[in-house]
Amino acid sequence: MATIIFFLLFRTPEGCQRTSVTVLRRFLFFCFLLFSGLLAAEPPIRADVRWVVYYSDKAAPADFDAYTLLVLDRDYHPDISSLTQQGKILLGYLSLGEAERHRDYFDEVKNGGLLLGENPHWRGSYTIDIRERRWTERIISRLIPALLRRGFDGVFLDTVDSPLHLERQYPRRYRGMSDAAVRLVRAIRRNYPQIKIMLNRGYEILPRVASDIDIVLGESVYTGYDFEKKIYQRVPQADYRRQVAWLKQAAGKNPALKVLTLDYWNPDDPEGIAAIYRIQRANGFVPYVATITLDRIIPEPRM
Repeated sequence: MATIIFFLLFRTPEGCQRTSVTVLRRFLFFCFLLFSGLLAAEPPIRADVRWVVYYSDKAAPADFDAYTLLVLDRDYHPDISSLTQQGKILLGYLSLGEAERHRDYFDEVKNGGLLLGENPHWRGSYTIDIRERRWTERIISRLIPALLRRGFDGVFLDTVDSPLHLERQYPRRYRGMSDAAVRLVRAIRRNYPQIKIMLNRGYEILPRVASDIDIVLGESVYTGYDFEKKIYQRVPQADYRRQVAWLKQAAGKNPALKVLTLDYWNPDDPEGIAAIYRIQRANGFVPYVATITLDRIIPEPRM
């Protein structure tokens, strides 16, 4: 097929107008690149996508049969090649605003003076000063290439809310965090235009980066987890409505943007889980309901 298209590219049909020939040649040239493998074809995110987030390596590839989009941990995950062969879209976890003690780069980042305070809800995870150019360089030149080499189709950008929260609390000391977050997301898109980019929350910067990402995740939109009481609970109604509005506004800025939600609930309450799915689908979102540890696959109840 590529040989035929290449032949047609350099043959001008007799009697054709020059404009028509130019359009035809451009179309055929694109087809030639595609069939020759010179254009990378991304797996599409279908309208009927079902997704899951799973941070463990215990599940078998068959456990993901019901899902088309998988968010997996960068280090602890099932066999990537088996999932790729099944046509899954795989996004690798990348903590944008925090560094976890168990990551292989933690000591280097710590010794470089990039770490700020520890996350009180996740011990061993420290907020990063994302204003530092060294962090951007590490993301672009080391962390993302490592994910892509492992077979991931893109990145799931987490914890961007942590440095944004510091700027809200201490605007003088941490001035510029939100601008740095925008620059970082845009740098990822600029350097990796073909990969899938999924951003978790980041509502403050979302209007500015909605066109730079493929997916936005609303985490704990309708239900969440109280770390002090150690219980699952409804998000306050006002917070729920604000998040829904922010997510819909982002979709309005980028019609191609897919909006996913991740809510947390007791896995022993299938009626409650089913209700969350109905509510989020009514909002026009693509939901998943999980436990707070994200180390179990919780199927959607059939009700």
